[in-house]
Amino acid sequence: MLDSTRRDARPRIAPAGLMFLAITSIGWGFNWPVTKFLLSELPPLTLRGVTGVLGALLLAALALVRGDSLRVAREIWPRLVLAGLLNVTGWMVLMGLALLWLPASEAALIAYTMPVWASIIAWPVLGERPTLLRTLSLVMAFVGLASIMGGNGIAASAAKLPGIIMALCGAAGFALGTVLLKKYPIRLPPVTAAAWQIGLGCFPIAIVGLVFETSHLELVTPVGWWLLVYSTVVQFCIAYVSWFAALSRLPASVAAIGTMAVPVIGVAASAIALHEPLGPGQIAALMFTLAAVVLATR
Repeated sequence: MLDSTRRDARPRIAPAGLMFLAITSIGWGFNWPVTKFLLSELPPLTLRGVTGVLGALLLAALALVRGDSLRVAREIWPRLVLAGLLNVTGWMVLMGLALLWLPASEAALIAYTMPVWASIIAWPVLGERPTLLRTLSLVMAFVGLASIMGGNGIAASAAKLPGIIMALCGAAGFALGTVLLKKYPIRLPPVTAAAWQIGLGCFPIAIVGLVFETSHLELVTPVGWWLLVYSTVVQFCIAYVSWFAALSRLPASVAAIGTMAVPVIGVAASAIALHEPLGPGQIAALMFTLAAVVLATR
C-alpha cells in the first residue's frame, strides 16, 4: 500500500466535503426513527443485511449506467474487505448486539465516542495533531450528547458490561476504518467503491440473518415497506456514498466529529415522527452539539 498522506501538509476543509458530510448526517440521522419502527416488524440482522445488499446492488447498477467499471485490481481487494468489515459489518453487528444489553440512548452515546478514537488514531497514523479548537468542539459535542441521551443517567452494572464492550469495539472499529481509508484511499470510482464496501460488509450479515432469524414479510405494513425503501436507498446508497466522498475531502478527525450531528438529527426526527419527548433542555443540548460540530469545521 502506498502512503497517500503527507504529514507536512496542513489538512484543509473543503466546502464540498462539508456538503457531503451534511448529506450523510441527515440521511443517517433520519434513519434512527426509521430503523426503530422497522425493528418492530423485522428482525435486526435480516433488516440490516438484506437492505444493505439491495443497496449495494442498486449502487452497482448505477455505476454501470454511469459507465464505471466494477472491476477491482488485485491490490485493492484487501482494502475493500477491511473497510467493509470495519465500517459496515463490525459497526452494524456490534451495535445491534449491544442493544441486547443496553438501552438505545446509552448504546448511541457510547457509539458516538467514535470521534475520540478517530482523533487519537489519526494523530500517529495521519499526523493530524489535535488542535485546541477541535478538542474544545469535541468536548462541547459530548456534553451536548450526554444531555440529550443520558438525561436520566447511565447506570453502569456488570449486567451491562457486554453491551458496553461491544458498543466501544464498534465505535473504535469504525474510527480505525475511517482513518485507514484516509491513509490508504481506495482508488475506484466513488459509486463503485461504495457498492463493493457495502456489499462485502452486509452480505455476511444477510446470510446469518436469513439462516438464524425468522421474518414474517406478510406482517410488514405499507408504511414499513416505504421505510424499507428509505433505508435501502437513503441510508446505504446516498448516505454511505456521501460519507466516503466527505472522507476523501476532509481531515479524518473533522469528518468524525461531524458525524455527531447524526444523533442530534435522530433525536429531533424521533420526537416528530415517534412523538418521543423533546423538552427545552434537550433542545438547548441539541443546539449546543450542533454549535460544536460547526466549530470543528472551522
